Amino acid sequence: MAGVWFESVAEAQRRARKRLPKSVYGALVAGSEAGVTLEDNVDAFRELEFLPHVCDLPFEKDLTTTVMGQEISMPVIVSPTGVQAVNPEGEVAVARAAKNAGTAMGLSSFASRAIEDVVEANDKTFFQMYWVGDRETLAARAERAKKAGAKGLIVTLDWSFSHGRDWGSPSIPEKMDWKTILKYIPEGAMRPRWGIEFLRSGKIPDLTVPNIPTRGEQPPTFFGAYGEWMFTPPATWADVAWLREQWGTELPFCVKGITRVDDAKRAVDAGATAIQVSNHGGNNLDSTPAPIRVLPGIVEAVGRDVEVILDGGIRRGSDVVKALALGARAVAIGRAYLWGLAAAGQPGVENVFEILRSGVGSGLMGLGRSSVHDLVPEDLIIPPNFTRQAVH
Repeated sequence: MAGVWFESVAEAQRRARKRLPKSVYGALVAGSEAGVTLEDNVDAFRELEFLPHVCDLPFEKDLTTTVMGQEISMPVIVSPTGVQAVNPEGEVAVARAAKNAGTAMGLSSFASRAIEDVVEANDKTFFQMYWVGDRETLAARAERAKKAGAKGLIVTLDWSFSHGRDWGSPSIPEKMDWKTILKYIPEGAMRPRWGIEFLRSGKIPDLTVPNIPTRGEQPPTFFGAYGEWMFTPPATWADVAWLREQWGTELPFCVKGITRVDDAKRAVDAGATAIQVSNHGGNNLDSTPAPIRVLPGIVEAVGRDVEVILDGGIRRGSDVVKALALGARAVAIGRAYLWGLAAAGQPGVENVFEILRSGVGSGLMGLGRSSVHDLVPEDLIIPPNFTRQAVH
């Protein structure tokens, strides 16, 4: 990775901002309304503190764990994110980087690369589905992922179509063709390296979603699929239990988007083997608490029954350590690896994983823990009123 190495996720983000056209970078930042949740996802981690030891520290440190039946080298997996057209290889590059890091890949049904291609790049792939279409279509989509070799299914339920950002939303075209490319040439000229990279690859940014079709039909555009999603009635818990049966009770099944204890319990009742504590990266209903704030209550309620994965705000290895100390089995990263992908392609994603791995190792050493499984809440200084729970 000579010439592209960076020492922090923050530096990866700075390089991504310099490299990407304004609208593309804005789509990665995203957020919702006033951005309260977007900021709290990251800022909440800063409220948790360590008191490190200075002697009798472990020399050997074990970062390995298992998530949804897959052995991984560290407690960090890839969270599914839609249309990764910031790099010509997109999700395939991310999948290869995750494989090289010894960890698992989450692939969005709104991704720009097909499940078959991604599983080929990394056999530890989980397929994520939104509730788009009728039951027959959903079952067929899950079956396609199973046949492709997906090791687990993630169903994402936390979306309320909350639109509008105080800082303005980026202008993203519905599809990329030569007419659209000509329109965006002035913006692309300000960031020529991004466009040159696509030209060298012989590709143009693909804004279609090939994992939505179930019968070999042409894939819709991202916005076409999003429109269908808007007009699909939201899932009920009975629907979730039905999908769990369709997927197969012997296979891992994760419900993503949980922030409430009562919803966590219902997910378990519906057959979930894992839950992802997430607020969609601050892109959904603004003023939702950061996942790390609601994690302890959810772990206390269902942590003995299912694996709990924290998703949101991870920017460094110490954030991973804090999440594990509060009971998470692992964390899932989104923007962090997207910054790496935008900054330097597959090597940039691998760089992000190594930053996190190093930070987890340092955290374990400072806290006197030899394994990620030894971390406990007592390893942290937790300020009063840090956690959030719904009042019943």
